[in-house]
Amino acid sequence: MAGRTWDVLVVGGGVTGCSAAWHLAGYGAEVLLLEQFDLNTQASGRNAGSLHGQIQHGSFLEFGEEWARGFLPALRFLADSLDMWRDLSDVLGTDLEVSLNGGLLIAETSEQMRDIERKVAIERTAGVESDLLGPADLQRIAPYVSESMVGAQLTRVEGKVNSMLAAPAFARAAVSRGAVIRTGAEVIGLEWQDGTFTVSTPSGPVTAGRVVLVTGNDLNRFASLWGGDLAIFDDPAQVGATEPLAPMVHHLVYYAGGQLTFKQAKAGTLLIGGGWSSDLDPVTGHNRVNPQNLVANMRVALRVVPSLAGVRLIRTWPGRGLATPDLSPIIGRVGPPGLVVGTYPHMGLTAGPLMGRVLAQLALDRPPEVDLAPFAPDRF
Repeated sequence: MAGRTWDVLVVGGGVTGCSAAWHLAGYGAEVLLLEQFDLNTQASGRNAGSLHGQIQHGSFLEFGEEWARGFLPALRFLADSLDMWRDLSDVLGTDLEVSLNGGLLIAETSEQMRDIERKVAIERTAGVESDLLGPADLQRIAPYVSESMVGAQLTRVEGKVNSMLAAPAFARAAVSRGAVIRTGAEVIGLEWQDGTFTVSTPSGPVTAGRVVLVTGNDLNRFASLWGGDLAIFDDPAQVGATEPLAPMVHHLVYYAGGQLTFKQAKAGTLLIGGGWSSDLDPVTGHNRVNPQNLVANMRVALRVVPSLAGVRLIRTWPGRGLATPDLSPIIGRVGPPGLVVGTYPHMGLTAGPLMGRVLAQLALDRPPEVDLAPFAPDRF
């Protein structure tokens, strides 16, 4: 690759980066993607595979209705990306195990149901279709749920995907369009001069006219190019997986009374999470599972689904995650001409297909299909 100047360099090999490379190649750009590790080994591949389409209930309770109304552009972004997920298995030629049967936010008390009703009213102004279920309807569609639960919100657009498959499928499709992907390619430095970006890597320099940065938690490694850190901070979570079971859970499940996400993979494994924090190892700097939070997470799951008491948990792992002050994404141009960044806090897997396309449009000076003003990097 020595001596070649690429049209666009993508830094980051998660679902957003691989989607961006695929779209860029589809627009006719000569594109190179660099990933420090292997594809999909950071946030994109270390989550439970939830496809979100509603305002997260815990955030709604914490930040309130005014915040929720301000979050609606980010919610619409998720809805548009979910539309892409519906057909991605066919488009990319890989069974991504996408299921969009809906999301269940389960309530145990009438007070929780009233909170859900307030949230649903705001979501409906953004076109999110939800049904409010009483106890009989909840038991009919989710008979595994405790009979002490009084109702639920059924959001029709939510679901799940195998998070280990999506980014590699985008990468293969990008290569078939002419993109070049290098793994094990750490970006040591990034400079801009006279309209050209030069990236330092262990195997030598790489030059490009445009750069797309989708490195998640590590975005601020490059902050010297735009003069100050982006408003992102680490917020890692962890996930547990059970032994395979017969099919029983057909929705993405949440609980209004505590932190919980719950779904069943195609192989039968139940994936249990909900944003419980993992720890940072002070010696290695790597995330590790927090045992106390794991136990607390399983207690919440048992409260909602008592029959889990006899099910073995066979694997746990820490994820990588980030947050922004308003929980909305950061998408836009920063620093010198031709440099764009993008990250969606907590729900980057759901947003990844659309995020990649929008970043490709920005990098090539095409009009973005989404109003990006609410997501401006300098809004804080």
